[in-house]
Amino acid sequence: MSVVRALAAPEGQELLRSLPPYDDSSVLTLQNRLRSAGHAPELAAAALTQQRLRARATAKFGEFAADMLFTPDGLEQATRLEVAVAHAHRFSRASLATVHDLGCGIGADSVTLSSLGVTVRGVDSDPVTAAVADANLRPWPDSRARLGRAEDVRFGVDPGRNRVGAWLDPARRTRGVADVNGRTRRTFRLDDISPSWAFVQEVAAAVPATGVKLSPGFDHAAIPAGTEAQWTSWAGDVVECALWWGPLVMRRGRTARVMGPDTAPVVVDESMAEPVPRLAGSLDDVGPWLHDVDKAVIRAGLVGAVTRATGGMESDEGTGYVLASRDVSLPYTRRYAVHEAMPFTVKTLRSWLRTNGVTGLTIKKRGVRLDDEQLRRDLRIGAKAGDGEQATVVLTRVGGSPVALVVSPA
Repeated sequence: MSVVRALAAPEGQELLRSLPPYDDSSVLTLQNRLRSAGHAPELAAAALTQQRLRARATAKFGEFAADMLFTPDGLEQATRLEVAVAHAHRFSRASLATVHDLGCGIGADSVTLSSLGVTVRGVDSDPVTAAVADANLRPWPDSRARLGRAEDVRFGVDPGRNRVGAWLDPARRTRGVADVNGRTRRTFRLDDISPSWAFVQEVAAAVPATGVKLSPGFDHAAIPAGTEAQWTSWAGDVVECALWWGPLVMRRGRTARVMGPDTAPVVVDESMAEPVPRLAGSLDDVGPWLHDVDKAVIRAGLVGAVTRATGGMESDEGTGYVLASRDVSLPYTRRYAVHEAMPFTVKTLRSWLRTNGVTGLTIKKRGVRLDDEQLRRDLRIGAKAGDGEQATVVLTRVGGSPVALVVSPA
């Protein structure tokens, strides 16, 4: 904790700003230089760790990473800046004066809440993490993070009337031996989160404006009545499922928020979807278009929004591939033109590739279990085209049977 305070102090920040861009090959040389300049060994080592973590953090926090402190686990679990801003806007729109960030980690959500004028009271059970979060909140003197247990926080009398909210980010890593990067093993079981799922629900019962960040694998059957469960993706990867209660609910039920670096966020909800997506029965149902549905939409169980919008059918239950005849583009799918559709066997696909002069193959698959490298050996083909043509093949199921669809981006 003393090292964190030293790094957060003006002199420590000056030291961090003086470091060159992180480079593995120059770490020892730079460490010796810092020691020769009179910096204590533990401070020099901590500064170099921060230099490495800040380089990694740029992907999540952009230019803001240059002024933040991190821990390996904290960075791994921290909410991406754009997603944290979406969280913060919910609390801000609810006109909350104070939000208790329970399990604040390194303070990503606390920082974005504070930047919107909400006073944050953050707690974390790990002393170093709490100190890092407090350091990251230094531009907002009214917001603080401290060492403490979420279970010991008191919200005062009548939180709703007093414009008090709660945000929980339960730990989803098991305690024990860390990996070579200092990160502990992640857990996806609801029963293993800390604080517990039962405690999360107790907070929601006491504080009307409550939100919680959970694993993308959150079970639909566990969604409490009257809440909004929103799965969020960033650039195609599902990063979280967040549950919202009371005034923080925007659309009840299951929703998906699709986000990316170059596109405006899109929200899909149950009102847009067929309750049960129509399913293809055979290759005869394969049309000219294939929609690869965003994973947040799949996790939210809203593939029916794509089948309704396109008039199409899911290739098979749970694949997230929608076959369509109608020419429709959607902001929450990747669309492909279908050129060939055939039952999938190695022999059939290899013959088609040879006949069409294809020597480079991109393989996409969902709903079938195959080892890509073994398949390439069996097909006698690489990923790059070489002297012939390049093709993309989607391996999936249609009507319960394995199929190969030759496609191109549309």
